[in-house]
Amino acid sequence: MQLLWAVLLAAAPVAAGAQELVPYVVEGDRIAQPLAGLRGDAARGRAIVASRQLGLCLLCHTAPIPEERFQGDLAPDLAGVGARYSQAQLRLRIVDPRRLNPASFMPAFHAAPDAPRVGAAWAGRPILGAQQVEDVVAWLATLR
Repeated sequence: MQLLWAVLLAAAPVAAGAQELVPYVVEGDRIAQPLAGLRGDAARGRAIVASRQLGLCLLCHTAPIPEERFQGDLAPDLAGVGARYSQAQLRLRIVDPRRLNPASFMPAFHAAPDAPRVGAAWAGRPILGAQQVEDVVAWLATLR
């Protein structure tokens, strides 16, 4: 787990306007409202999932992105995920998957990192910002 966090945080670029956490409300197995009331863009979401520098999703997941080689097989295949879960359910699974499965090795993409050795530039900051989470949710919802 700590190694996965180290890889994710080392690869994530630190921008001048680094991402800030936004509040959200968990209702059962979902976050019903889009983060910060934002609307996601599926094309940007696909790019985040495919990115080896930002989302790093393909490190563990296989996804219907045929041009990307060397996709992971440690976590569920993302094909059809939009038919299995609602956008609200997908949102919680990205924001903080350990709310649903405490043993999950998937990091919380929109929560403060809990890794013991996080660089000062990343301390208290999420891997993905609210807009990026909503973009990924929008793309995953198209996978039916």
